[in-house]
Amino acid sequence: MTETKRILVTGATGKVGRAFIRRFLADPRFESFKVRALLHNRKLPEQERLEMLHGSIRDVETVNAAMDGVTHVLHLATVKETPTEIMDVAIKGMFWLLEACRNSPTFQQFILIGGDAALGHFVYPHPIPVTETQRHTAYAGCYALSKVLEEVMLEQYYIQYNLNGCNLRAPWIMEKDDFKYQLSFGEDVFGGPRWRDLVGHAKADEYVKTQTIPVMIGADGRPVKRNFVHVEDLVTAILCAIDSPAARQQTFNICMDEPVDYGAVGQYLAQTRGLPTVEVQTPYYSTWLDNAKAKFLLDWRPEYDLKKMIDSAWDYQRAPDDPRIIWYPG
Repeated sequence: MTETKRILVTGATGKVGRAFIRRFLADPRFESFKVRALLHNRKLPEQERLEMLHGSIRDVETVNAAMDGVTHVLHLATVKETPTEIMDVAIKGMFWLLEACRNSPTFQQFILIGGDAALGHFVYPHPIPVTETQRHTAYAGCYALSKVLEEVMLEQYYIQYNLNGCNLRAPWIMEKDDFKYQLSFGEDVFGGPRWRDLVGHAKADEYVKTQTIPVMIGADGRPVKRNFVHVEDLVTAILCAIDSPAARQQTFNICMDEPVDYGAVGQYLAQTRGLPTVEVQTPYYSTWLDNAKAKFLLDWRPEYDLKKMIDSAWDYQRAPDDPRIIWYPG
């Protein structure tokens, strides 16, 4: 008789959680698994092999109930720049999860979705490609600090308790038409920078009318190279890491093969869609996350390159029941 495994997904209603659950339940490799989704404010549709538990990971009793019978944990839950919430959710919540894991008779693997915010992404200069050995360098604010603390906490559980964990460090995660809207001069911009604040609202309104594309210029006077990953490529990496001996106590950069060059973005959109561009000066720096370790140890390959990322975002057509909702700013 096949052993039934159970994976707990925190932050299950976010873009990564939803995409993961969809693909995980459809993958015959994981047909012996059930998924337990820990839900906070939002809901998921009911489906076979999906269990739903409502509560917050800041509450130890909720975490202990969620961990009952769990073999694997995919930890996605976080908050952004919300100082009143972030330590309770991101740090205390993860601590409760790790404590429950080390004391559980069924636990087998913990997978954290980390972020390149822990390395400062484009806020600090990185003169060479950023590998998994790069030291933590959080930029100002509580979110980047939380990503550092998450990674360090998981590493210490490896040392203290020989916990089987894995950190998949992702840059900015795109889905649907996200990439298009991160280039908007309008109030509908997804994430940062807020282009209209950099050029002034009058110019920004004109750029909205002409569908002008911002070309981010960095501190060195050249177009910025910035790291992204499509949600489907990140989910593929998660699926590769589950039960992989090569993933044990490892950190992996999960990103596109090359960072997005804003100059190349402008050129491609001008050539393929006739859109105008404008250079926007910023204080940021180019970075290049190196994903070779994940390719070598996990046999993972990203499918999205710059052209596919752009075309998929511009070609995406939203259905009437799929409104564009930004749950968090970036």
